[in-house]
Amino acid sequence: MAGDTVFSFCNRAFVGKVTRVGITLQQFQQMSARVSGRRPGTASRALMPPPARNPSTHTIILGVDPSLRGTGYGVIELAKPHPRTLAHGTITCPAAWPHSRCLAQISKTIREVLRNYSPTVCAVEGLFFAQNLQTAMLMGEARGAALAAIAEAGLDIYEIAPRKVKQAIVGYGAAQKLAVAKMVQRLLQLAKLPPADAADALALALAHAQSQGRYSLTSAKRI
Repeated sequence: MAGDTVFSFCNRAFVGKVTRVGITLQQFQQMSARVSGRRPGTASRALMPPPARNPSTHTIILGVDPSLRGTGYGVIELAKPHPRTLAHGTITCPAAWPHSRCLAQISKTIREVLRNYSPTVCAVEGLFFAQNLQTAMLMGEARGAALAAIAEAGLDIYEIAPRKVKQAIVGYGAAQKLAVAKMVQRLLQLAKLPPADAADALALALAHAQSQGRYSLTSAKRI
């Protein structure tokens, strides 16, 4: 048996005569499993990780556009003939509030949205290079407060670059905020134009919904 490890056992069925019987490692493991009452391969299967969640099963999507003073959020449900809006809004923090209070408010509100609408996936705006270091730090703090609450709930989180969101929604990567808001209003058939931050969050959710399609041109990075 070339290539297999062979174990030898002594068979003393006949006095004065010893017979060596060779078996492979696999046969030895099967024999051990039968003796112990376990099914062969049970231990190996138990150590295997659970199958990955299929992105196409996500029907309620949360979009988040982080900002220390005005974090936008939007929740959509995939339906026919078009997606529908479950909730959208802006987590507004007055300029007089210290940073710590703003971060607590962002986390608290996001948790309430998660609890009320039970999304299974979140799309967040990708990082960008800010010229002002202070602005980048504040953005990072707000983003961290939101993502911590979302990850705590066990959601899959994907980030999409701003240009790719605009490309997916408007068809032009350098589109203005107003153009994005108007297209979001049209796609979701909203009665009123959503506020800018909420519109960006809804656009993120719509872009992620598009990325689930077979022929999507919008790539989302899981974080």
